[in-house]
Amino acid sequence: MSLLSRFGTALLLTLAAGPALAQSGEVNVYSYREPGLIQPLLDKFTAETGIKTNVLFAGDGLLERVAAEGELSPADVVLTVDIGNLANAKDFGITQTIPAEAQARVPAAYQDPDGQWIALSLRARVFYASKDRVPETALTYEDIAKPEWKGRLCTRSGQHVYNIGLIATRIAHWGVDKTRDWLTKVRDNLNGPISGADRDQVKKILDGSCDLAIGNTYYMGLMLNNDAEPEQKTWAAAARIIYPDPDGDGTQVNVSGAVIAKYAPNQANAQKLVEFLLSDEAQHLYASGNYEFPVVAGVAPSELVASWGELKADKTPLTEIAAHRKEASALVDELRFDEGPQN
Repeated sequence: MSLLSRFGTALLLTLAAGPALAQSGEVNVYSYREPGLIQPLLDKFTAETGIKTNVLFAGDGLLERVAAEGELSPADVVLTVDIGNLANAKDFGITQTIPAEAQARVPAAYQDPDGQWIALSLRARVFYASKDRVPETALTYEDIAKPEWKGRLCTRSGQHVYNIGLIATRIAHWGVDKTRDWLTKVRDNLNGPISGADRDQVKKILDGSCDLAIGNTYYMGLMLNNDAEPEQKTWAAAARIIYPDPDGDGTQVNVSGAVIAKYAPNQANAQKLVEFLLSDEAQHLYASGNYEFPVVAGVAPSELVASWGELKADKTPLTEIAAHRKEASALVDELRFDEGPQN
């Protein structure tokens, strides 16, 4: 039976007889995260608990789907990336409280104060610097607005959630007016109109199109270990990572996270899955397999990630960052950021 058919059958069973028919040995996962990134974790969970995981993957629309399904939704857990999606899940009214045991594992800055979502891993927004053309070993976010970077900076779209999170964090620290001035100068330091995703910016460092790129740390690990596309190893070898502002506000971080669906038919199993994903064992798997940072204190990053330096993360609560997303998006449009330099 296909994955979609299996979920369809589960939905029909619920329509016929309600949550009482839910199977105690299963948990239904809606995931924005690519299957290859989470399947090893889910396989380990099944091996240790005997609970089968049914996964529905989609690049977008899953939160809206859960909301539309309402009380009849087969979803137990939703796995997603970006604080925006986690905040939206709460706003849609499709969540329930995360178990207290799981909440106790995660710093307050990385979970909802009402317990409606929780982070599972951290990803840092950093600078990829040319090994050949950038002698600096320390930079702040303010530095990339300085004139010496004119024509040397590249990044993906300002409207992408990764950059919206970065800009929203600057608004949290500086307010809208100072952030507008900063973002204007950053725009005018770009090497041209924006194109491509994070990995493409690192490729531009190799070909000399730019000297400094904004990107997430884990892409370095993914590129260095990409046997299917070995050219990406060459891209990554041309750059090194700089963690911005370690002596100031700290490096901006975003998260992958989880919510338990409001009408989860397998509520107990959903809680067990979230608790497992925050265990030391699972956090080590996140760290080694996805090149992300564990969110649980005391769990070390992978050896490769540790080799890039120490992350001193910005401690601004994610809820505060989420509150500034609309302002950040409006600034990107106002400044026509993606068009590149305006002078």
